[in-house]
Amino acid sequence: MVLGICLSNFDIGEIEEGVFFIRFKLRLREDDFMFTLISAYGPAQLDQKSHFLSEVVRVCSKEAVPIVIGGDINIIRRPHEKTNDNYNDRWSFLFNDVIDSLNLKEIEMTGSPNIGGNHLPIQTFGKLDRILVCTDFESKYPLTSVHALTREFLITLLSFLPQIIHLHLISLSSSLNWVGC
Repeated sequence: MVLGICLSNFDIGEIEEGVFFIRFKLRLREDDFMFTLISAYGPAQLDQKSHFLSEVVRVCSKEAVPIVIGGDINIIRRPHEKTNDNYNDRWSFLFNDVIDSLNLKEIEMTGSPNIGGNHLPIQTFGKLDRILVCTDFESKYPLTSVHALTREFLITLLSFLPQIIHLHLISLSSSLNWVGC
């Protein structure tokens, strides 16, 4: 997991690495706004999903500043996010409950579809990448938008309008060619 922060726009405070996340406490230099950015990678294995959700609750519950969580979560929220009828609502129910209990809201992505597939002869696709923000963050930046781009690696740009500041959440597929901030 790689997380790029543009140091001309942000100061980095604490950094914490968990099993399924990297957490950065950030200060926006322009207006001293402090928030926590969490880049998360949810496991595809069913036996690890409860550990992932527990870790998300643990890390978010201790935060005193607004939270932004982004990454490949690997849990669908609703049946229509999957291309087949093999839908078990257990993890969706728990994930949605975590989102509600932490007072988070999903920012819908625009751009190329962020779906993952399996390697079976008839592939199943589902929405995997998500950006979640707390209501305090949304109040500060009500025009927040998310745009996904696909290249050799995926870059998700989270723009806080009106400042137009970009946070790069990067998932590597082969090699990383960093293009500055």
